[in-house]
Amino acid sequence: MNFQSTPHLVLRTEEGNRYLPLSGTNCWTIGRGDENNFVLSDRWISRNHAMLQFMETGEYYLIDLGSRNGSFVNGRRVSIPVTLRNADALTFGQTELDFFCPSRQQQEEISMDMSKEFTATAILHVRRLISVLVVDIRNFTVLTQQLDEKLLSELIGTWFRHAGKIIREYGSWVDKYIGDAVMAVWIHGPQGVSNHEMLQICQALNALQHMTSDLYNQYPLPFPLRIGAGINTGYAMVGNTGSGDRPDYTALGDTVNAAFRLETSTKQIGTDLAVGETTYEYLSTLGIDADLFKEYTVHLKGYEMPTLTYAASFPALDAFLQRKVGKVMG
Repeated sequence: MNFQSTPHLVLRTEEGNRYLPLSGTNCWTIGRGDENNFVLSDRWISRNHAMLQFMETGEYYLIDLGSRNGSFVNGRRVSIPVTLRNADALTFGQTELDFFCPSRQQQEEISMDMSKEFTATAILHVRRLISVLVVDIRNFTVLTQQLDEKLLSELIGTWFRHAGKIIREYGSWVDKYIGDAVMAVWIHGPQGVSNHEMLQICQALNALQHMTSDLYNQYPLPFPLRIGAGINTGYAMVGNTGSGDRPDYTALGDTVNAAFRLETSTKQIGTDLAVGETTYEYLSTLGIDADLFKEYTVHLKGYEMPTLTYAASFPALDAFLQRKVGKVMG
């Protein structure tokens, strides 16, 4: 492999430089634990320390996972996911690495070479029915102004790590980490969305809400941490860029965009959760109470026509799940 043109990390050691290719997937974890993609034997590094994620825009993000001693880019500690630039210096504990990423033109040439080298990796784009969950931390800007940078980094890293675990537990994966938000995707079969799948999405959101609230008991925060959420169901182009038993999907299209807009609309209408019409139709098959969701007409950014949405509070969703989960799972 030509490391001069392939995105990679260079690990500086006493024995010389070690090259770590960023290939084969779109997410790489770093830490002392053997489960990481890049295992670094540095006692100052946390077991699950940080993560690199490649986005479809061609950008690479560094995300600290709530490490004890922090992650640094060019000597500056990162508190939220940051975009990496070519030749950035990364520091984890007492370990130093350099990040290298070629130009977009070079990346296009590399992708052709990689498709030959990584024969297990299939690139496929198909139209699939999906549900998209977008969760955003409320008042995050205010939080960044009031918290010490070290504490903020640990807090957001803990939140990202727990969010990823919860979403995986309920049948999905985190497709994107974006500043103070995460996006998860559930891919459904041709028969539509089953009651079990829709229940999993609701359970994931409910667990995310409880996890976020509990962080107030773990950290000295100026106010309780809250989230807002949007769920949208519809068809989108789904790309499988993974291999083996861990496919890495990326969903593109209006269904995804609308999920982000629906989450934003919760701030306008003063509620916790907003769902699209199709999502609401599938939720209805679960036997939701008439007073759980309220109907609103909202103007979503980038859409000419007003959009019908259904909104609910987290306490109401929690109460609904406590009543219904046993019946559906049974």
